[in-house]
Amino acid sequence: MRFSPFPLLASGAVLLTLLASCQSRSADSATATSPAETAPTDTTVAPSPNDGITAAGIGAHIKVLASDEFQGRKPFTVGEQKATDYLAAEFKKLGLKPGPDGSYFQAVPLVEITGMPAPTMQVTGGKTPLTLNYKTDYMAFTEQEKEKVAVTNSPLVFAGYGVVAPEYGWNDYAGLDVKGKTVVVLVNDPGNAGNDTTMFKGHAMTYYGRWMYKYEEAARQGATGLLIIHDTKPAAYPWSVVQSSYSGAKLRTQTADKGASKCTLEGWITLDAAKKLFQAAGQSYDEAYAAANQKGFKARPLGLSISTSITNKLRRQTSKNVVAVLPGATRPNEYVLYSAHWDHLGIGPAINGDSIYNGAADNASGCAALLSIAKAFTQAKEKPGRSIVFLAVTGEEQGLLGSKYYATHPLFPVNKTVADLNMDDLPTMGPMRDLTVIGYGQSELDDYARAAAQEQDRYILPDQNADKGYFFRSDHFSFAHVGVPSLYASGQADSRLKGKAYAKQRAEEFEAKNYHQPSDEYSPTADYRGMEQDARLLFRVGQRLAQETTFPQWKPGSEFKAVREKSMAAK
Repeated sequence: MRFSPFPLLASGAVLLTLLASCQSRSADSATATSPAETAPTDTTVAPSPNDGITAAGIGAHIKVLASDEFQGRKPFTVGEQKATDYLAAEFKKLGLKPGPDGSYFQAVPLVEITGMPAPTMQVTGGKTPLTLNYKTDYMAFTEQEKEKVAVTNSPLVFAGYGVVAPEYGWNDYAGLDVKGKTVVVLVNDPGNAGNDTTMFKGHAMTYYGRWMYKYEEAARQGATGLLIIHDTKPAAYPWSVVQSSYSGAKLRTQTADKGASKCTLEGWITLDAAKKLFQAAGQSYDEAYAAANQKGFKARPLGLSISTSITNKLRRQTSKNVVAVLPGATRPNEYVLYSAHWDHLGIGPAINGDSIYNGAADNASGCAALLSIAKAFTQAKEKPGRSIVFLAVTGEEQGLLGSKYYATHPLFPVNKTVADLNMDDLPTMGPMRDLTVIGYGQSELDDYARAAAQEQDRYILPDQNADKGYFFRSDHFSFAHVGVPSLYASGQADSRLKGKAYAKQRAEEFEAKNYHQPSDEYSPTADYRGMEQDARLLFRVGQRLAQETTFPQWKPGSEFKAVREKSMAAK
């Protein structure tokens, strides 16, 4: 997963990413830093301390992990075996302990669901029957592990944004019984998608705006199905991205109930199809949209029912997370977690004669930084008071599957886990002045990041595309989802030696030419000093967290604050 501090490019690869992460309001349009965080004016690169974290060491790990021998590190391939064996061997070489079961691996059971929806969705109950066509009007899928699922005459209900957010005084399901029904909702959240930026976090997307939340909430409410209305502007991607992202085989984590707790039908409909539904219901889409953006909105039945089905092919296999531990000296039963995903896309369509999607930046870089930080901890004179957990996860490219599995099947208690520090897709621009924090304003980890950045004469830059919801698109989010404060940050926007324009040009070039393409390869001439800088910064944050006795908190207004408080109350 890659995030950009600059306006998003409209390339297919970047758009596909949108579907596959002090003052919360400040992230809305924070294109400038506060006076205390103005950019340094010098271009001097400070000498590196002798802590074991080096650009050369990071580059050496990337060279191995992104080699053709590792075949793009796709789960269930020889590339997975080579990558996970390499990481485990490196952890063992450093003297790190395996997980609590004596293994460096955590088995992650996955199911591959290849769904083949019916060619049409039948809509009845209006003055005349309405037929919606697969791909043209709707996309449908299911997470239920069945050879076939069907909805038959399921009543349609419009439930605004499909959001239940107590901290914002918002409940689109208030007084609504959706059992047996299919819910139709708008994309995004009321603050981000609407015109009133005083609601929620304004232009900064909250988790309530993400499609995954909407499916989860509908399932909690007992709905049979959920259809999200696609609108290009608030979605920030065209319908073609929905078409490509929700067709073909998809991996999901296996669950004890085989997905029975999920909605039978999950899907999207086009804006034009939605307007046809409202017209068939004798209602105005524009009026319903306006009402959904007002506090006190009441869900409304459409007086229509839908029928459709999905035939599935199922394949179950097991992938692996890699885990290693440095036991704490004084508080060994409390944990600081570092995460990075080892997987990439494997072997795919050839581009310029190359079919191996090596994933050097995405995310051999994060794994290389993970190993370098592990080395720094093992050779540091001061041993950490808390235990340090190093976790390399599977399935990020398929939807954060490995980290999601760990978060729901933790090897170490979630309420004893102090924080997650995540590394994903570190840029090769050399030393940076900025530290761009994705999800800035969410937790007190901002303050830890600021202190570590100041040690390197750097400044904090809030996420410049907070409306795109990048905070929810890398593995740290899986930990945030269960309440663990999480930090996802790296230098992105301001090269210390060449300035902002250079950084912008490099970021745009990477996203247009290399992101999720075979050309994301190891280069012996790449400048890995920025990765060294970021790894050292996260090492320093982890050192501080490991020596403290307190736990960092979510800030007021964070959608993850309540779940953390509930978790901690159970300690």
